[in-house]
Amino acid sequence: MRNWMRGLLTSTLVLLLAACASSGGGRSAAASTVTALPPPDTTAASGAYEGATDYRIGAMDLLQISVFGVQDLDKEVRVNSNGQISLPLVGGVMAGGRTIPELEAQLAKKYADGFLQNPQVSVFVKEYSSQRITLEGAVKKPGIYPITGKTSLLQAIALAEGVDDKIADLGGIVLMRQVEGKRQAAVFDLRLVRKGMVDDPQVYGDDIIVVEQSGSKSAFRRFIEAVPAIGVFRWF
Repeated sequence: MRNWMRGLLTSTLVLLLAACASSGGGRSAAASTVTALPPPDTTAASGAYEGATDYRIGAMDLLQISVFGVQDLDKEVRVNSNGQISLPLVGGVMAGGRTIPELEAQLAKKYADGFLQNPQVSVFVKEYSSQRITLEGAVKKPGIYPITGKTSLLQAIALAEGVDDKIADLGGIVLMRQVEGKRQAAVFDLRLVRKGMVDDPQVYGDDIIVVEQSGSKSAFRRFIEAVPAIGVFRWF
């Protein structure tokens, strides 16, 4: 798994550095500054955190299911690896791959089939465990982590038990994602984020966060030095 992540990160940096190099060195003329790193391409990744009705439920998501007026049927359930949930009266139900309105309609139909008259079912996603991010570099526990609901950059780094204070370059935090079919990246100074001097950006499923090591001469160091200390850039 670690080798796979390293390969992915290396490929990403090759593309970003190639864009910088194409401008003749230094800051990339091909990069345009934008005010914020936009949400990613996938509706599932961006819509999950905004309560969008087109978010599709995934394995390990935690659902809160309520039936109006029937408290005994209110239940908190975790979607299993096969996409199924188990509920009172109706038993196993396929939730994975369905939107929230689709699951509500499906459950209402099942409860109406011989159990309740005109049931009103509501579904709320408490944890979006199917959304995952990658943390690499000078963090205490690099890896792939699920994010549950809205998550900021600081909260994401905390999932990896924080940065390694001995080797981390707090001014070299790189956040990458795919937007409109293109790779975009932002460089953040964690010290300024912690002080509230710059916004603590929201992260989304499939984002890659790399904490650079102090004094390193890696591809990420060349990328960081190629752009201003704080900024978001789009490569064409």
